[in-house]
Amino acid sequence: MAKIRITQIKSIIDRSERQKRTMKALGLRKINHTVEMEATPSIIGMVRKVNHLVAIEQV
Repeated sequence: MAKIRITQIKSIIDRSERQKRTMKALGLRKINHTVEMEATPSIIGMVRKVNHLVAIEQV
């Protein structure tokens, strides 16, 4: 399966609790923190919910 690189580009301050929990579940802690994950349907769905807070690129 393909891998994607997810980087947090905006703060989660003043965001809904649901978005904060989604960012934590993705493993993102602070701005410019990057994680690599498999592009499974569940991960892609989580990224879509917070796409305004992250940058995504194919690896």
